[in-house]
Amino acid sequence: MSTEALRKSRLFEGTGIAGLRLKNRIVRAATFEKLADENGAVTPELLDLYGELAEGGSGLIITGGALVHPTGRTLRQMVSAHADSFSGGLKRLADTVHEAGGLVALQLTHGGRHCPLKVINFETPLAPSEVHDTSTDTTPRAMTDAEVWEMVDAFASAAFRGRAAGFDAVELHAAHGYLVSSFLSPRTNLRDDYWGGDEERRSHFSEEILKSIRQEVGRDFSVIVKLNAEDHMPGGIAPEEAARIAWKMELAGADAIEVTGGTRESDPPTLRKKIQGDGPEGYYRSAGRLFKQKLTVPVILTGGFRTRAAMEDALVAGEADLIGLSRPLICEPDLPRLFFDCAESSDCTSCNKCARFSRIDSVRCLESF
Repeated sequence: MSTEALRKSRLFEGTGIAGLRLKNRIVRAATFEKLADENGAVTPELLDLYGELAEGGSGLIITGGALVHPTGRTLRQMVSAHADSFSGGLKRLADTVHEAGGLVALQLTHGGRHCPLKVINFETPLAPSEVHDTSTDTTPRAMTDAEVWEMVDAFASAAFRGRAAGFDAVELHAAHGYLVSSFLSPRTNLRDDYWGGDEERRSHFSEEILKSIRQEVGRDFSVIVKLNAEDHMPGGIAPEEAARIAWKMELAGADAIEVTGGTRESDPPTLRKKIQGDGPEGYYRSAGRLFKQKLTVPVILTGGFRTRAAMEDALVAGEADLIGLSRPLICEPDLPRLFFDCAESSDCTSCNKCARFSRIDSVRCLESF
């Protein structure tokens, strides 16, 4: 890319999320690494990965989901943030990114109804309602009111640990059918109490979490929310409702909204294959436009971007403020620098071999070029 073109590039403009200043508009979207130890502690291998990602030039790195409560584990070797004993490792992770010139947000996650029995000691998964999960072939248990409040506190405590460890932001994972997402969705939340029954009450869980996080981290710390624009399931969330939910999250304290979609049960899935050219790229661009019309905080648009041209186009068209990438950065951790140096597209073929979590020892690109 010529110097003149770089001056005009939206992708490489500096931007901000609340008081956090980013050097460009590329976000490494949360990606499971399978590099923590069996208890969820940070390992040297995980630090090496994050150092490489930071050197690769993303404006912001969002970690793979960090566990906020022992009942919420979805995969083994998942980073944990549910106890103070993990704080030292989290600090080393944040320090590693900062030493390489990057910024990093800790994603806060509870798997809810999507937790496989074998990784939660064969306890029944927790959910707002007893709606069968086809991805695990398990029917979860409806949480009591006391358990819901306990989980609100767990998210807030993990956020506090994130800030204390030196992270630049936290992200509340409220997408992909996990616990917070399942409270938002009319398909999986069939309650008739404070936590469900209509759109307003289905939002209470995420709103209470955001309010509690704010009490723990203050107003000068960036908080992002990852939301489904569409569940792609009968009776699930559709874009118009999702945009209204996003607006409620902004009012409750969110500084940015990441737009995504799908669940472990959905068709199309969260991670789609065969993304070629700029036609199928950015499969939530229309939803991004809808969110942008509703919100004043920045919108991060994640899902199927592969070429610099499509990313630039989404930014210029007012469909996003930042672009989230996952699989392309598994393939090429230095892709932002490659784009800056004239590369037109990622080498990622969207084969999804990197997503076969149970079959590989760590999440990495398994394609040869």
